[in-house]
Amino acid sequence: MNPLSHPGGYQIPENDIEKQGELKDASINVTPSGSDPGEQHDIPPTPRILKGRLTRWNNKMEGLGGLEARGITRVLPEEKHDMGVMGYLQMFSLWFSISLVATTVVTGLLGPLLFNLGWVDCVCCVIFANALSCCGTAYTATFGPQSGNRTMILGRYFMGYWPSKIICVFNIFNQVGWGIIGSIVAGQTFSAVNGAGLSIAVGCVISALCIGIIAIFGIGILHSFERYAWIPQMFAFLVLIGSAGRNFDTSFTSIGPAGTITANRCSFFALQYSISIGFSCAGADFYVYYHNTTSKRLTFLMTWSGMWIPLVFTNILGVGIATGVPTNPSWNEAYNTSSGALLLACYDGLGGFGSLCVVILALGSIANNAPGTYAAALSFQVLGRYGTAIPRWMWSFLVMVVELVCSVAGRDHLYSIFENLLPLTSYYVSPWVIIVLEEHLLFHVLCRVPFDWTAWEDKKRLPLGIAALLAYLIGWAGAILGMYQVWYQGVIAVKIGNYGSDIGAWLSVAFASLTYPPLRYIELKVVGR
Repeated sequence: MNPLSHPGGYQIPENDIEKQGELKDASINVTPSGSDPGEQHDIPPTPRILKGRLTRWNNKMEGLGGLEARGITRVLPEEKHDMGVMGYLQMFSLWFSISLVATTVVTGLLGPLLFNLGWVDCVCCVIFANALSCCGTAYTATFGPQSGNRTMILGRYFMGYWPSKIICVFNIFNQVGWGIIGSIVAGQTFSAVNGAGLSIAVGCVISALCIGIIAIFGIGILHSFERYAWIPQMFAFLVLIGSAGRNFDTSFTSIGPAGTITANRCSFFALQYSISIGFSCAGADFYVYYHNTTSKRLTFLMTWSGMWIPLVFTNILGVGIATGVPTNPSWNEAYNTSSGALLLACYDGLGGFGSLCVVILALGSIANNAPGTYAAALSFQVLGRYGTAIPRWMWSFLVMVVELVCSVAGRDHLYSIFENLLPLTSYYVSPWVIIVLEEHLLFHVLCRVPFDWTAWEDKKRLPLGIAALLAYLIGWAGAILGMYQVWYQGVIAVKIGNYGSDIGAWLSVAFASLTYPPLRYIELKVVGR
């Protein structure tokens, strides 16, 4: 039985073009774009960068069992596999493991402790903000099985070959940023358990290395790991609830004048929305080996529920912990030390068993950030021919090094990174998602124009992207008007409440959604593609 009969297999398909050079079956088309050679335009060959020892080293690495050699090359229908019911369960478990981590507990802490919101306000923001943001990833994920293309390659069909590179750059920063955050949370947690015996920096290094190793090996190892990673995490969280739940204060109310509370609700809602919306730029990456006939509805449902359920669970758990910080001196002291120390304090009284649970939570950063590191490596390849010439595993290694260095350097500034990085995610992703949605529904579904998935690297068959670029920039203008950050407050944002609030994501969506349809209509009339 083929080990990739389910997406958690350790090997690539026997006819993986990138790993084996060519297909033994001559009946399978291996032209650069997957279409008839007569339809090809001027597609420049991939430059040869690796020479001599580097080539031999790369061949040895790609010969390792379980390492995925494929990068952004489209997965042809002949290479796909019918996963059946287990494939849909794998979708759910993948995102359940990614989202059931201590990092999202930390974001839940910010509702009461940073925005002074009460239990009810925080819970409502958590539920509805994550329900909305998970839709973006679930939607883009549906394109993976039918197209065989990675998410940032799909961006070329919606924003054009050149403008889509802007999203690639933003996606790299976002995924690397989350990798840094995950490594810092893990480092703080490891350090809290070991006291003076292990510094936060060493903990960051351990976490970053583990994340990088899984990302380097690729999709098979990634799926296999994520299938079971949620089990120890759930066990540790259930123990935490039993240990710390008695200190949760569900009667905790929001603090401040009505206008300020409203503004804080908007800001915390935007922060929660930012948690998972960034994965919209990676949703299809993990489904490219699924068969073309995979149900879009089930793909959406399994992806959405796999994200939303654990995100709500962990964030509400973080809110509960935060409501107990003001009234629990030991928690308050631990909170002033680090998030890892606070998690350890929640297991107070359990001794070594509590420390073991904290270590399990720290290791959860691997499940959360390995997919992002994997996606960032693919985005580097989408940037151009020279990026494609460097193997995916090398890019994964580079991303791992960056995350390691930056997490060590920023280990004492976790909450500042949270507060400043996460909203930026929604500013760049939200207008892109609305452009993708409108292009798909208005100009393909309603007009009954199918996508030509074989044109993924042919600039002359892809949209020019002028309309999408203009709408995207206009969307960014809306984000600037509505953003409320420490380093900048938009002219509209400052008018909300007594001190201002962050509505940048919503203005970016409004501006982009209103301008893209007419601009795209004009582009089609003038350019024709």
